[in-house]
Amino acid sequence: MQPQAKPNNPNFSSGPCSKRPGYSVDALDLATLGRSHRSSIGKKVLQQVCSQTAQVLGLPEGYRVGVVAGSDTGAMEMAMWSMLGARGVDVLAWESFGSGWVTDITKQLKLEDVSVREAGYGSLPDLTSVDFNNDVVFTWNGTTSGVKVPDGNWIPDDRAGLTICDATSAVFAMDVAWEKLDVVTYSWQKVLGGEGAHGMLILSPRAVERLESYTPAWPMPKLFRMTKGGSLIEGIFKGATINTPSMLCVADYLDALNWVESLGGVSAAIKKSQANLAVIEKFVSENDWIDFLAASPNIRSNTSVCLTLKAEPEQVKAIVKLLDTEAVAYDIGAYRDAPAGMRIWAGATVEATDLELLMPWLSWAYAQVCQ
Repeated sequence: MQPQAKPNNPNFSSGPCSKRPGYSVDALDLATLGRSHRSSIGKKVLQQVCSQTAQVLGLPEGYRVGVVAGSDTGAMEMAMWSMLGARGVDVLAWESFGSGWVTDITKQLKLEDVSVREAGYGSLPDLTSVDFNNDVVFTWNGTTSGVKVPDGNWIPDDRAGLTICDATSAVFAMDVAWEKLDVVTYSWQKVLGGEGAHGMLILSPRAVERLESYTPAWPMPKLFRMTKGGSLIEGIFKGATINTPSMLCVADYLDALNWVESLGGVSAAIKKSQANLAVIEKFVSENDWIDFLAASPNIRSNTSVCLTLKAEPEQVKAIVKLLDTEAVAYDIGAYRDAPAGMRIWAGATVEATDLELLMPWLSWAYAQVCQ
């Protein structure tokens, strides 16, 4: 029978993701609107973004945080175009965004000493085969495959190369091993449910050393330039952004950071996301027509939860459309390059009670289309 109760919040998109519970624009501090980002108040707020991010995430001493253009993609390209080429590169790909970094490295930068380590949707490449004498580029969590690295233990402390990590759907939701990472990127519109267009770039001291000791052979666009005269432009990591940010989006991001702190910090946000995944795991265990795309539980994402169905691709699309029409789940179709299925966001901005209300609707929609 058709369920009666619907999720209070049907927004399960994997990006932009659901706003935090209780969100209201009225709660934002909008004192910076209409002011220059170079004004004293603008600089103060942007510097707060950098310092509060470092504090909330518990970054190691000496790690720098900057706000950059172009969302997570801009931050990743900024890092790769500025740092790669000094030594060989191992690039890992097991879903769409990792494959995108392969394209950047091999077809745009056209680096020659490159090892591409790939796996299909649902699996990871062999992490033991990675050569850390090279720079290593990878995603912590495959947003379009629902597959994450299990931990940071596969990354050695004495690595020679840099580790460059796209962590956009992992930061604030997974236990990221900061000491193992030299460059980390993410965007506000993922786990925090913030707004799009802005990226965050986190650099370790080793990454800064690379920037100050290596000059790429190719021209560097203004948006990517992090050094001047061989020295890091420290202002980028103190709120002096390269280009003009949206101060409304900045206020929204600070609201999200404050919300994480009100939960009890990152560890509480992680637990909330894991509890959300548990709701879906229970449902999958009770129904044989649905399964996780991730081949093994220890690599299963607790944010971008990707599911496969015993159904033809057109049937899956019909199920997703039906759930949208009934206003119980928006934007849960699999990513366009991924196998046919559903992708349900389970980050901390989503409430477990809404996922519990959604699960019976999945059964109902499947029965309507496939039985």
